[in-house]
Amino acid sequence: MWRLVSVLGFCASAFTQSNTVDSYISTESSIAKAGVLANIGASGAKSSGAYPGVVVASPSTTNPDYLYTWVRDSSLVFKMLIDQYTSGQDTTLRSHIDDFISAEANIQQVTNPSGTVSTGGLGEPKFNIDETAFTGPWGRPQRDGPALRSTAMITYANWLIANNNESHVTNTLWPIIKLDLDYVMNNWNETTFDLWEEVDSSSFFTSAVQHRALRQGSALATAIGQTSVVSGYNTQANNILCFLQSYWNPSPGFMTANTGGGRSGRDANTVLTSIHIFDVEAGCDGVTFQPCSDVALSNLKVYVDSFREIYGINAGIPANQAVATGRYPEDVYQGGNPWYLASFAVAEQLYDALIVWSNEGSLTVTDVSFPFFQQFDSSITPGTYSSSTPTYSTLTTAIRSFADGFVAMAAKYTPSGGGLAEQYSRSDGTPTSAVDLTWSYASALTVFNARAGMTSASWGAAGLAVSPTCSTSKAAIVPVVFNVNATTVPGQSIYLTGSVGALTDWNTTDAILMSSADYPMWSTAVDLPANTQIQYKYINIANGDVTWESDPNNEFTTPMFGITTLNDVWR
Repeated sequence: MWRLVSVLGFCASAFTQSNTVDSYISTESSIAKAGVLANIGASGAKSSGAYPGVVVASPSTTNPDYLYTWVRDSSLVFKMLIDQYTSGQDTTLRSHIDDFISAEANIQQVTNPSGTVSTGGLGEPKFNIDETAFTGPWGRPQRDGPALRSTAMITYANWLIANNNESHVTNTLWPIIKLDLDYVMNNWNETTFDLWEEVDSSSFFTSAVQHRALRQGSALATAIGQTSVVSGYNTQANNILCFLQSYWNPSPGFMTANTGGGRSGRDANTVLTSIHIFDVEAGCDGVTFQPCSDVALSNLKVYVDSFREIYGINAGIPANQAVATGRYPEDVYQGGNPWYLASFAVAEQLYDALIVWSNEGSLTVTDVSFPFFQQFDSSITPGTYSSSTPTYSTLTTAIRSFADGFVAMAAKYTPSGGGLAEQYSRSDGTPTSAVDLTWSYASALTVFNARAGMTSASWGAAGLAVSPTCSTSKAAIVPVVFNVNATTVPGQSIYLTGSVGALTDWNTTDAILMSSADYPMWSTAVDLPANTQIQYKYINIANGDVTWESDPNNEFTTPMFGITTLNDVWR
């Protein structure tokens, strides 16, 4: 009887939540679409001064000043608009898309602090809204921009070809796309600032979107007869796909967002990766980190759980229900709050997973994804469950409700007018930071479409195989995650130093601060030379006083490729 009452209670709660989300989508959809268009070009209601086709990140000019155009944000926004146009969802967008292409073609040619179009300038992250260079200090280069821009334009190009306009693709779009793809091909294995513009290392999001861009670029080049580039694009796409596997941290089962930065590695970067490389024809492929893959679901749980206890607005929420999520748990920017786009991204990954399971008529629980599924059925065991089974119904119903919970969380803290800022307060949910963030509006529109079962065109992720080795043109490096169990008192922090330059050559002044997000476990991730003997130690620093752990030095040899995780105890 108790179980029946419990199930009925869950169903009633899920029904109420679903109605809340339905109501939110019915009102917010048009507001979000208007919010996007208001921030584009000279005719945008809130983008005065912007050139045609230029996406203003936000009309906010103080604390923070976002009255600029970012290549990444612009490309993600227009990928959404191009998907709407090419699917027939909104056939009025053609002039906006053509303006975007013209604007980005101009921006590609602007000499900037990262270089010229032929000497690295394509990695410049942001520009003034009149298409001139931003010359102030910034985290540069950011190498995801060219990949995302080419992906958006390739989507449009494929539609034009299907509608008998290949000449426009060859003459107008291809020269722009090729510049970006060549940049990706030649620079993917160089370090980059991540999508949050803070960490200069290798970044999972950047690597994944670069891989997708080269796959799509190769297919487009073949379709229009530009075959001279195909071999190079395919070779480097294979190398990136191999390299992508090295971000996986098998314990506790998540993708390390960046190979540097000194943080735990739990980051919305990885969830955003899953939704932006989603290919409905790839099923639950783990190699490309598809939304319903066991690695992506495991990663999602680890990411979400890292926010359960750090935000006041999450207090009292059960461990199997949605919570507010942000960029990463150690975040302090603008107070380190939840982001609307992060909450939407979690829901979108889950909706994408539900689409694939429905298409395939089954879902599979592996040892890797078991902790994720166990949230919704404590008696679940690894195996494949057909859509005709009660277990499949139980799980998919609960997961859809879970996904709705993240949309409902954002809805709860959306003001009555529907405007979406960048963040909402961790303590009381009040919208904060930049107002009318274009990326927030775009992320709302994509999650609403995913909930409705809509998908974008396939990009060729199905059936890809990983090469046994990665090839790069520079000295091989491998990511190493250092974990140490160390008890401290307020004012003390644990640092890492060691015998190579990446570990500061035993210099305690520059030692690497470790993250205490999982205290008493302190963690950091560092890129180290491959196949190299490394010595290292942890140090405790308080008010400038350095305490070394006891001898001897810790010692290990890095592998040729793949991620290494070291679990130590302070001594």
